[in-house]
Amino acid sequence: MSTNPRSTCYNCYRPKTSCMCAYITPIETNTRFVILMHPKEFRKTKNGTGHFTNLSLTHCEIHIGIDFTKNDAINTILDDEKNNCFVLYPSGNSINLNEEKVGDESRQTVLFLIDSTWPCSRAMLKESPNIDALPKVSFTHTKRSAFTFKEQPQAYCLSTMESTLCVLELLNQHHIENIPKGTLNDFLKPFHKMVEYQLSCNL
Repeated sequence: MSTNPRSTCYNCYRPKTSCMCAYITPIETNTRFVILMHPKEFRKTKNGTGHFTNLSLTHCEIHIGIDFTKNDAINTILDDEKNNCFVLYPSGNSINLNEEKVGDESRQTVLFLIDSTWPCSRAMLKESPNIDALPKVSFTHTKRSAFTFKEQPQAYCLSTMESTLCVLELLNQHHIENIPKGTLNDFLKPFHKMVEYQLSCNL
């Protein structure tokens, strides 16, 4: 029986005809990742990488919304004294992971990832002062996004999954994580396969 082209894989949220789950191998991390996904990203079935990121990390979860001020699940994480929370977002006073590590051994490091466009990310922080108040984390890199069929606002902009890989590599360098290099090399496999598929559809 042929697959209905409109049916969806509710694991990776792509059409079943282009499901990428076979290329995903979850990685165990010491760090807890919390993805704050804009509703517009949730509706992107062709190129959203937030779901790939969530599926590729065993210690990860997704929350969908714009204003997380009164979100009980988020506030429970923020209010837990056992957690040491940060948000990945570049700013003038952000902690640069290339130069400085985050977290300490006495508490669980929690890193919030904003899965959205740059304008929407700014709006989400504005609407969510509880997230905006967190220490911000950033990194510097020379990579160019492999999102070749999607125009990025700046050359340095990366997808959520590519940014997460950069973070994992730097956490490894700081010995916060101990993820084998080969495992990290395969982290972007579902993303690259998705790009290949989309490009083939445009030929």
